[in-house]
Amino acid sequence: MNDPDSLLIACPACHALNRVPQARLGDYPKCGKCGAALFPGKPVALDEAGFHAHVERADLPVLVDFWAPWCGPCRMMAPQFEAAAAQLEPYVRLAKVDTEAQPALGARFGIRSIPTLALFKGGRELARQAGAMGVADIVRWTRQYL
Repeated sequence: MNDPDSLLIACPACHALNRVPQARLGDYPKCGKCGAALFPGKPVALDEAGFHAHVERADLPVLVDFWAPWCGPCRMMAPQFEAAAAQLEPYVRLAKVDTEAQPALGARFGIRSIPTLALFKGGRELARQAGAMGVADIVRWTRQYL
């Protein structure tokens, strides 16, 4: 039976879905399949399968940083984005999509400039912001849509 007070959380290591009671999100839950921490305190790198599990199937909102390794502003924002993960988890999953390695995901969402942040919930895009931001701006921008 599904508990309405539980959330499906995708594992950042194996992408298996785990049912976690909302009241236990802050208790450092681990994946029932591989044993990895469900909230590692840093962004999760996503490919197509990972994107499907975390954004389209899991219940947590997901903030995705679309970036590329050659992009200077992307590299400059990376530590800021990682610091934001520590502030937003366990209530928001932060993820990164390398548009060079995953061009189909970039094309699917019409990413025209990088870095671009896109906030998803329930598989739907809620908001989008292009350009590098600092940690406080990332956290503030994300929270205004949740």
